[in-house]
Amino acid sequence: MPALHRLMERFGHIPEEADALIAEVFNISRAEVKGVISFYHDFRREPAGRHVLRLCRAEACQSQGGRELARRFREMSGLDWGDTSPEGALTLEPVYCLGLCAVAPAALFDDEPVGRLDGTRLEELLARARGARLAEKRR
Repeated sequence: MPALHRLMERFGHIPEEADALIAEVFNISRAEVKGVISFYHDFRREPAGRHVLRLCRAEACQSQGGRELARRFREMSGLDWGDTSPEGALTLEPVYCLGLCAVAPAALFDDEPVGRLDGTRLEELLARARGARLAEKRR
């Protein structure tokens, strides 16, 4: 696990081409490597956008309107689960519990917790992701 985390820190993702080397170094099968990478949501195969929005899909968030908010955000942003916007500004990921049930529905935006999500706050997060891109272009 620490080695996979280091790869994520260094490259932002773990390319499939690395599976054979990881398996050889740790004397495990490539299937075991793939299993660990696919099981933990912290690991990804493709580089993420400059911003990452993780929407909670757990029952507490769903019961507080999370399903509808996720549908609305996917429609508004044009992204589906796991997608990154064409300009690379935002990646949308599902996560299956953030431990923020008391402030459901919840999300992580660039690893910062966001509770009591509603449509307005989701629009603000999308604008932040897109706005950051505009500000970067101006520099």
